[in-house]
Amino acid sequence: MVLIDPVFFISLNTTYPFSPKTILTFVKNSLMKKLILLAVIGLGIVSCTTQKNIRKMTELPKDWKHNTNIYEVNIRQYTQEGTFKAFAKEMPRLKSMGIKTLWFMPITPIAQQNKKGSMGSPYAASDYTSINPEFGTLQDFKDMVNEAHRLGFKVIIDWVANHTGWDHVWTKKHPEFYLKDPDGKFHIASGMDDIIELDYKNKEMRLAMIDAMKYWVQETNIDGFRCDLASWVEVDFWEQARPEVEKIKPLFWLGEFDELESPEYGKVFDASYSWKWMHKSADYYKKNEPLQELKDLLRQYSNIGDTSMRAWFTTNHDENSWNGTEYEKYGVITKPMAVFSAIWNGVPLLYSGQELPNMKRLEFFEKDAIQWTNTYQVADFYKTLLHLKAVNPALRGGDPNVTTYLLNTTANDKILAYVRKNGKDEVLVVLNMSKEPVNFSIEDEHLSGIFRNVFDKTKRDFSNGKDFSFKVSDYAVFEK
Repeated sequence: MVLIDPVFFISLNTTYPFSPKTILTFVKNSLMKKLILLAVIGLGIVSCTTQKNIRKMTELPKDWKHNTNIYEVNIRQYTQEGTFKAFAKEMPRLKSMGIKTLWFMPITPIAQQNKKGSMGSPYAASDYTSINPEFGTLQDFKDMVNEAHRLGFKVIIDWVANHTGWDHVWTKKHPEFYLKDPDGKFHIASGMDDIIELDYKNKEMRLAMIDAMKYWVQETNIDGFRCDLASWVEVDFWEQARPEVEKIKPLFWLGEFDELESPEYGKVFDASYSWKWMHKSADYYKKNEPLQELKDLLRQYSNIGDTSMRAWFTTNHDENSWNGTEYEKYGVITKPMAVFSAIWNGVPLLYSGQELPNMKRLEFFEKDAIQWTNTYQVADFYKTLLHLKAVNPALRGGDPNVTTYLLNTTANDKILAYVRKNGKDEVLVVLNMSKEPVNFSIEDEHLSGIFRNVFDKTKRDFSNGKDFSFKVSDYAVFEK
């Protein structure tokens, strides 16, 4: 339907000093101009609406971060091929296990000068905007990210902002980007002679770093960054970088720092590491330290609040390669510690091979592929925990509507028990943190009602008793 403006309607009974042909031409031209104007206006409306929708979409709160988990991918050691293409074949299995976010260790090429071992460290980059040919091509990475998104994963990449390798392209093009020793040589990073540190007083270097981060978001559509040694870089750089990079899209930012030690960084990052907990829990097991000290530390973390989150883990690439497997670290409480990491307030963080389980320290500078079997003995264990984390409102990380209560038991020196609540939703966790069997009761007003054990599906009414008999390594998780 075409609407004609009344000003251009001409009555046949009206006499005009123009010929009918002239009048007809005038009307046709006027109509054409009007239609063109309407079309332009229409396109403008569509364009504005589209831009508003895009803006609205990019401003949506990243609600997924409250229910997510992170799985660290060591591409080099994940398969015999050690490539993006080979790993992509494993993604359906990880989806079935309940993994939500894939974190890829550095994907940039490795510096050859002063490299360690025969293959070098992925944390010693030679170029911030190229792909490590060991893993495949840029197109291979894009294809893998696209397939990950199709399967419902989020993808974040490791970002090493503090330092580069010795023959990074910037050492030739922009040597002024680096810290220098009094003798004018590049400054070696503390304790790591294969890497040299960047100078964050250099404004041009900062802008180049931000541009490099933007490159991966624009070019490959990743969903965030895990920032290596984040607290070794001035916090005002991250304050500068995040809003600039997020002009492209909202991102998830995981920083390698402990917020108890570097609280100012928690204002920039969505989640941080729980290094103090990891070290303290290892000492607790190996040195028989008091469990109360762990509970006191948890209260310190809780006092940080919910504007940021902590990532909880029993192993990662550093811990596995340099300090031993989770089983070396935690022995008989490995499973209880894994339950804790999945269900406490924050983000569960897993490492490649934990679903096997992997009982081996992986080489860091050499090829040392995980020895996969057709049996993933711990996969169903993690699937149960990660599914519960994803769907139960009481387990939302960094949500002020959730309250976590440490529960009093008759064996407080051996048992870690807590309940997390969000309205009518509640999850109870009970862990034997000792090296012996324990008979005990929970004596706490915060626990009552009927719950279901998420592993064996049995129901229990805690109004009729709160007694437990745990063997070594036992754990229990209930939802109301």
